[in-house]
Amino acid sequence: MRLFIAEKPSVARCIIDALGLRSKEKGYYIALNGDRVTWCFGHMLELAEPDHYLGSSVPVNSKNKKIWRYEDLPVFPQRWVNIPKSDKAARSQLTTIGKLIKACSVVVNCGDPDREGQLLVDEILEHFKYKKPALRYLSSAQDMASVRKALSSLKPNKHYEGMANAARARQRADWLIGMNLSRAFTLSAANELVSIGRVQTPTLNLVAARDKEIKSFVSNTFFKIKAQLEYDGIKFMADLDLDGLGVLDKSGYLTNGHSAQALLDNLNKCKEIRVTEVKEDKTELQHPLSLSLADIQKYAADKFGFSASKTLEVCQSLYETHRLTTYPRSDCSYLPEAQHKEAPDVLKALFQVNPDLSDLILKANPDIKSRTWNDSKITAHHGIIPTTQVLDKSRLSEDEHKIYSYIVRVYLAQFFIKPVVSTTDIKMAAGPLVLKASGSVLLRSGYRQVLNQGPTHNTQRLPACRKGDTVELVTATINKDRTRPPAAYNEGSLIKAMENISSTVSHPEHKKYLKDGDGIGTSATRAEIIEELKRKGYLKVERKVLKITDKALKFLTHLPDIIKNPVLTAIYECNFSEIEKGKMSISDFENKVVRPFVVKQVNLAKGTKIK
Repeated sequence: MRLFIAEKPSVARCIIDALGLRSKEKGYYIALNGDRVTWCFGHMLELAEPDHYLGSSVPVNSKNKKIWRYEDLPVFPQRWVNIPKSDKAARSQLTTIGKLIKACSVVVNCGDPDREGQLLVDEILEHFKYKKPALRYLSSAQDMASVRKALSSLKPNKHYEGMANAARARQRADWLIGMNLSRAFTLSAANELVSIGRVQTPTLNLVAARDKEIKSFVSNTFFKIKAQLEYDGIKFMADLDLDGLGVLDKSGYLTNGHSAQALLDNLNKCKEIRVTEVKEDKTELQHPLSLSLADIQKYAADKFGFSASKTLEVCQSLYETHRLTTYPRSDCSYLPEAQHKEAPDVLKALFQVNPDLSDLILKANPDIKSRTWNDSKITAHHGIIPTTQVLDKSRLSEDEHKIYSYIVRVYLAQFFIKPVVSTTDIKMAAGPLVLKASGSVLLRSGYRQVLNQGPTHNTQRLPACRKGDTVELVTATINKDRTRPPAAYNEGSLIKAMENISSTVSHPEHKKYLKDGDGIGTSATRAEIIEELKRKGYLKVERKVLKITDKALKFLTHLPDIIKNPVLTAIYECNFSEIEKGKMSISDFENKVVRPFVVKQVNLAKGTKIK
């Protein structure tokens, strides 16, 4: 008898649907062939808290918890202990899984196709001391075709133990840093709780730095000189080129009103404006890539004001409940090349699910293979796309419909030709001054019609003039504007900043690892990290943007830079990659990398007073 252990109930339902249901028992299904299918509720085990490792001589408080003392820090477990989570439903389900493990001959690990999914089931097998054969089920979608394909291509589970080891190393490192440094700096703050995390604290620092930049920003008035010109009866706009005139400040703005007026006067005095250069170019616009979770979270935050956790919840529902989209916690915007051959089946399903898009779907050409199909760019997951599942779309909530429609349209766009834009740039001499005009015309809409995209950003049509032609000055004006501070983060843009945090790092090697590791956090954890920072009162939402709180600033300014810096994640991500490949052991990582860091930071905290 095979026992399939799924990460969540929805995956178990998909698997039993494919195997065929004989009966449903408490906590598991029995398949027609006698196999059992059971499920977890995410991680069923967690690392024991420091109290488990501290001696009995440590005093306890009124809640029978051992009090926090400098002399007990840092806490380094000699033998790591996983304990069942306290939730009653989880404990009951874990007991059921344990009984099924004893009775089976083969276990199939059906965790999500990533490091955490691998560890989630593997740690249960270790908890129950399972020694018999184990296989691995890997699927990024829950539609029936994908599930059956995964069931027909099970692999030995031991081939993926590196993924579990990398996840275990991450789990332990985060425990050592979070538990020890949070306690040490809380004591430094006279027992006012300070929560520190390897990803959480750099994320908080991103918002703090942006808030500081916005508060210290001084807005200045600047000027632009614009001219309306005419050639062959066609009027168009041009800008006066200010480079090389010695009128720009250090930030590249014209801020002197007298200089602006003098330039305007000189332009108006010019008796002839002659064309000196005409550049024309036709460009095909590249297809959009498929969607990562961060892409969808940013889109939903900008367009609908959704929080990151709400968007993840909607994506999870589309994947688990409705089976209309693939695995949502993806950090990848590319698709496997082999999956391109499945496009006709996906388009056929989309035609049935989306009658409102039938005209567009009929125009889609599945022979077109855009840049999003690229095996070299695939990580543990691939981009989020629709599946072959067919159902009545009216069953979706309004929020689910919004996100699903976006995913469908981006997928459809892959099967339309590239848009073509004609761009023209004209330079003109007005005595010693230079005027520049740019315009673009959309010659072919291509996939833009699918994405409901309007004209390109610069749409004025320029006249068909040539070098040496003269144009007439109709009017010239000074346009006044003010410099603007950088935009505050909303939850979508903060997640993109976490993903692209390599741009804030100068060290080439650290930058590379942050980029290769897709920044700090993962698609599976970023929304929860932001929610946790809000729950702890470190971040607040004001007018749909995130702001740092005084409570967070109070301790953040006292923390060493390395704790706030994403470089720590860059270093650790390099180690996780080595562990996954079998080139580094978890014990070496703990003893040679994490422990020295924790010891140093705890000692620094002992000499810090947070007021």
